[in-house]
Amino acid sequence: MKLDFKGKYRMMNMKLTNGKIVTFLGVSHVLLAVSPWAFGAQFKGFAQNGFLKVSEGLLEFPLMDGQMDYEVFATFWFFYFGLLLIPLGLLMHSTEKATMKLPKRFVWTYLVVVLIGVYMIPLSGMTFLMLPHALYMLYRYRKS
Repeated sequence: MKLDFKGKYRMMNMKLTNGKIVTFLGVSHVLLAVSPWAFGAQFKGFAQNGFLKVSEGLLEFPLMDGQMDYEVFATFWFFYFGLLLIPLGLLMHSTEKATMKLPKRFVWTYLVVVLIGVYMIPLSGMTFLMLPHALYMLYRYRKS
């Protein structure tokens, strides 16, 4: 919002872009990860250790005769996926503002990645949020 010469706020460039949607999904992922309704207890454990070495990493893999802590693993990746979506969304938004559309290869790749997620975990945000968004991106791309 910007202040105009009469002292009133007006909305400037508030068009919803795919980048804003992905950024929103990233922020939502991060907030859900730290909430008590998702991984709050595990995240509290991360905080108690100063977020340092939340996992043994490769040493936990069965290949290394390790014992995987799947709750910690899921917590980290749920949170980290949200963090990764934020700069991706910002990049998408900047691209859309500059060129008015995302590259064709990106749209198709995004759809394929989402479809893999839907196949692997059907009852998830991939199905209910990201798949409709990916299809919307494809629709918008083909329409323009």
